[in-house]
Amino acid sequence: MSTPEAAAAADPAIAELTDQIAKLGVSIAEAKQAKKPKEEWDPLLKEMLALKVEYKAKTGQEYGPNKEEKKPKGNDSQEASDKNKEKRAKKAAEKAAKEEKKRKQREERERIQREKLEKLKSAANEDWSHVFGDAPMIQSATKSEEGVNRWTRIEALSKEMEGKKVLVRGFLHTARGVGKGAFVLIRSSLYTVQCVAFESKDIPSAMIKYMNGVPVESIVDVYGTLTVPANPVEGATQSEVEVQVEKFHCVHKATAAMPFQMEDACRPDLVKETDVGAYDHEANASAEGGRVGQETRLDHRWIDLRTPANQSIFRVQSMVCTLFREYLLSQNFMEIHTPKLLSGASEGGADVFTLDYFGKPACLSMSPQLHKQMAAACGGFERVFEIGPVFRAENSNTRRHLCEFTGLDLEMAIVEHYDEVLDVLGDLFVYIFDGLTEKCGQEIQRVKEQHGFEDLKYLKKTLKIDYATGCKLLREAGVDQGDYDDLSTENEKKLGDIVREKYDTDFFIMDKYPLDVRPFYTMPDPNNPKLSNSYDVFIRGQEILSGAQRVHEPELIEERARAWGIEVETIASYVDSFRNGALPHGGGGIGLERVVMLYLGLPNIRKSSMFPRDPRRISP
Repeated sequence: MSTPEAAAAADPAIAELTDQIAKLGVSIAEAKQAKKPKEEWDPLLKEMLALKVEYKAKTGQEYGPNKEEKKPKGNDSQEASDKNKEKRAKKAAEKAAKEEKKRKQREERERIQREKLEKLKSAANEDWSHVFGDAPMIQSATKSEEGVNRWTRIEALSKEMEGKKVLVRGFLHTARGVGKGAFVLIRSSLYTVQCVAFESKDIPSAMIKYMNGVPVESIVDVYGTLTVPANPVEGATQSEVEVQVEKFHCVHKATAAMPFQMEDACRPDLVKETDVGAYDHEANASAEGGRVGQETRLDHRWIDLRTPANQSIFRVQSMVCTLFREYLLSQNFMEIHTPKLLSGASEGGADVFTLDYFGKPACLSMSPQLHKQMAAACGGFERVFEIGPVFRAENSNTRRHLCEFTGLDLEMAIVEHYDEVLDVLGDLFVYIFDGLTEKCGQEIQRVKEQHGFEDLKYLKKTLKIDYATGCKLLREAGVDQGDYDDLSTENEKKLGDIVREKYDTDFFIMDKYPLDVRPFYTMPDPNNPKLSNSYDVFIRGQEILSGAQRVHEPELIEERARAWGIEVETIASYVDSFRNGALPHGGGGIGLERVVMLYLGLPNIRKSSMFPRDPRRISP
């Protein structure tokens, strides 16, 4: 067989064909050596291959040297030694195994992708609204036979219920996606539970995406099986259980942007604030360390109230009212309701909110004092109490004053001495404190977690000291305090510290105040005209109740009113109510918000008022 060179020599056409193939080969080799992309030299290769086909057709031979004519290799350059053959064989086997593995992996990926596409296609055609999605608006259109019993309260979830199907409703506290799963924390009042879902044949991927996409603080219904995880769930009150989600529906979606994050609103206080002194609204608009300022909280109080601490504060407040009512009812008191619209200033003071009452001047009541006296002493009810609003038009921007607060008032007839009232008051507060310890232990703990405080110390037999003794204790501690001078807020706090140190109590009663610092209807002390039969009750060095034996003689009432510069005509109906016989009596008025504030060691009364009203705030 001849070579291309021999064929070219015999036939000029073959020579031209051979030359073209050779030139193309050189161009392709140069392109490869220059590492040019295949796209550039691939057309040349195709052209060269076509010419080689034409060469074979004309010569009957493959283009190139004859295999028989190739120079045989010597013994010293044999193809390979036996060892090299084994290596090449091993490498070839490994390469074949890798290729087989890749092939199988590729086929598995293709299978999974086909199944996924089929699943998505099936899911797209299937209605999943019964499993997840936005629930229809609740308009009381229908009701089930089970009614509210279909739902389980989150606080009731326990490991004893393992395996049971449960339906819970609450705020979506947090949501986070992990791989093909969703972990959500649902909150109802003080309690939270973790709910978990993973993509499966019954849980489409769209449901996982939906769960992770619902805005926090939306209201959701979650249905599933209660399980016990291997480890307690951190961050959930119901840490021993979790819900394996089967259905997830949004009852009401939170559409507005959150003014602050709930995690920030729940952070523990960085430092303990003072609970006395001026309150700066601007300075409290923001806070450090990722916390939320007091004014920002109050501007969005409906959200702030959702924190566990605030939920607890107002449950404690509710319990104080309940216990106040329980004890007094047990002592033959009767609850009354007095008017809050008055034709004159209650207590004869000037700090009242005035208004027009059909063309006549009127004001909002700053105390039920006069009417509860009429009811107990003149109306014959003898023992009465009231829980109601009190209004004070005092431009006091402090940490313990409000323009509207809830008053817990009581008034009772006495037989011979106002100590009868003090005995009732002492036992009343011990009953309240004992009741809070017994019934609100969990709430108190939740408040401590955010606003740390020491438990209130109190004696079963309430400590009582007189004003002169209190002033003496202050002077012994180096404080300048006269027996007939009014106590400043700072001196009250100092006296509270002294009493705690000396008597091991945060709660005490002090009586026999100077007459000049008490209201006009206060009974003077029969043994010292400079003193009065009056008293205050203190918690942690701050006054929470002010009271006295009242004057029940009309002539003495008028005398005391004139001494205060009050025109008798403006309180004529009050004075006249004592002209037809009146029982000796006494009582007191308690500020509910201040009691809760001091019992829980809170630094600001705005924290214990659900929607506080101060000189700068009248909304929301």
